[in-house]
Amino acid sequence: MSESYTLHEDPISANCYKIRLTAALVGVPLTRIAYDIRKGETRTPEFLAQVNANGRIPVLEITGAQGTRFLPESNAACWYLASGTGLIPADRFAQADMLRWMFFEQYNHEPNVATLRFWLGYIGEANLSEAQKGQLAAKRAGGDAALRLMDEHLSTHDWFVGGGITLADITLYAYTHKCEDGGFVLADYPAVQRWLDRVAGVAGYAPMD
Repeated sequence: MSESYTLHEDPISANCYKIRLTAALVGVPLTRIAYDIRKGETRTPEFLAQVNANGRIPVLEITGAQGTRFLPESNAACWYLASGTGLIPADRFAQADMLRWMFFEQYNHEPNVATLRFWLGYIGEANLSEAQKGQLAAKRAGGDAALRLMDEHLSTHDWFVGGGITLADITLYAYTHKCEDGGFVLADYPAVQRWLDRVAGVAGYAPMD
């Protein structure tokens, strides 16, 4: 029995888009079920009991010979879909280096770049709490530091790892290509801009909807 995949997502989330882009590049079809996180739709008793007790999306639902299983966390879901493909390098060090960038994305990049995109692009600065407003400068500095590090690396490399696109590129691409929604200026990072164009030019690329 071959596997089928359902993505529990909010379409505005670039964490969810990572999985859609990975699936597109490896030629795997996805059924999509949308939730609005702004309305608390991932915090209902049904969602918590049936999909993810952590109350977050994305979640990749996998149906196959072992029944139906649910895999939360965007980068884990990308790894699962890309297993056995060229999106994960064969070389042991290259695999670890790819994971290094994926961890960087979740620890240094996403908490700053993604958070400002959501706060400023979807909630609106006027609607932020005082605690959130107090974090804006630190989030901006952290996001710029992450983008600057990426730009320095990409000034001498076409891709984050090796000679072609890997999950490192996919996971970092998702929020980077939407970073201006959070007030970041892509023109400040020319190597990043060139890399964004390379990713968008890969065969099978699917834009964020």
